[in-house]
Amino acid sequence: MTIDLKDPQQFTLEQVRQLIACGNGARHNQLRVNRAGQAWLSEVVGGAQLDGLLFRLETWAAGSGCVGPVAAEDERWVRQVFKALQDNWPKPSSDYIDLY
Repeated sequence: MTIDLKDPQQFTLEQVRQLIACGNGARHNQLRVNRAGQAWLSEVVGGAQLDGLLFRLETWAAGSGCVGPVAAEDERWVRQVFKALQDNWPKPSSDYIDLY
């Protein structure tokens, strides 16, 4: 699943919730945003495959509870991720966001 951050119909709290729900909690995940404004969860994490990326959030470790259906039910967490996207698209404070 991807979210087009340029499209207000797609860039919603509910879409961010669905994106979080799609994540596999048994794997490391990283929320990435490319220069075209597409946001997605990647199992390629850390400093790998950064070409074309505008920014990425910190890696969410496997088993940490940051992705998956239960994480998507955590309203505070979903709002925190949504706000991190809002605050950093289209002009991120850094290419790596770990405080949000």
